[in-house]
Amino acid sequence: MSEELSGRVAVVTGAARGIGAAVAEKLAASGAAVALVDIDESAGADAVSRITDAGGKALAVGADVTDSSSVDAAFARIAAELGPVGVLVNNAGVTRDNMLFKMSETDWDLVMGVHLRGAFLCSKAAQKHMVEQRWGKIVNLSSVSALGNRGQANYSTAKAGVQGFTRTLAIELGPFGVNVNAIAPGFIVTDMTAATAERIGVDFQDMQDMTAKDTPVRRVGNPADIANTVEFLSSENSSFITGQTFYVDGGRKLG
Repeated sequence: MSEELSGRVAVVTGAARGIGAAVAEKLAASGAAVALVDIDESAGADAVSRITDAGGKALAVGADVTDSSSVDAAFARIAAELGPVGVLVNNAGVTRDNMLFKMSETDWDLVMGVHLRGAFLCSKAAQKHMVEQRWGKIVNLSSVSALGNRGQANYSTAKAGVQGFTRTLAIELGPFGVNVNAIAPGFIVTDMTAATAERIGVDFQDMQDMTAKDTPVRRVGNPADIANTVEFLSSENSSFITGQTFYVDGGRKLG
């Protein structure tokens, strides 16, 4: 186990599975005590067990990131049980894909709420601890879809907003020792991308194979690829980097 984040407390939202769980496990392996926040607290039990079985410290916390009272209660509990928050990974997300003329206001509002309001509320709660410590790392999850993607007007807009949010927080919080960056994953093998394949009627393995052919490194991504990047951006090795969006997509953006 690395000691890079020893003594730090990290919060990962949407941490029950996929990218969030991989990030939580990676930060725990780097020495952080990790709070795994998800809408369903019990859903984080498996990831917590993997972390504790490996000798790490973790806590599952149920919270609705779109609700300010729920977020405030979650961060108060985390501070009480683990200590002041030093690392925040805003990973919670949902998709409600549809063409614009079919997209409902409810599906627009839900995606905006989870991605943008959620990142806003959690960052606002976390920065109090970070400013007091004069140290902090916030990593926001954007997406290559921020560049535009058919059938994702809501998701693309939210993920583009995350990048502007990231740059603004970097300006505001930098003087207090807080670095704020974003990661824009490309195609990552998760339940979410599997659901997308099912929605459009494509075999998931075929989708992966087709995507790999169009990717310079000739493979699709895995949650560990994102977790490794989060670990770097949460460490002192990235202390002179802030306000940036890193496209972790195997080079597809180059095309």
